Amino acid sequence: MRLAPLFALPLLVLSASPVLAKGCLRGAAAGGVGGHFVGKGHAVMGAAAGCVVAHHHYAKQARARKAASRANG
Repeated sequence: MRLAPLFALPLLVLSASPVLAKGCLRGAAAGGVGGHFVGKGHAVMGAAAGCVVAHHHYAKQARARKAASRANG
């Protein structure tokens, strides 16, 4: 059952929109590396947290861009 998060993360990434998936992949890579250096077993938790944080960041950027285009258009 320890491999379940490894299968769930790619399914989560595939269900997101392309822009947000790119952010999730970048955040997951950075979080996985950071978690690996923290200690044994923390790479998966770091990847999940990195995915969530990057997803939020890119979603916020997309909302800001959308609002700016509405204001200018």
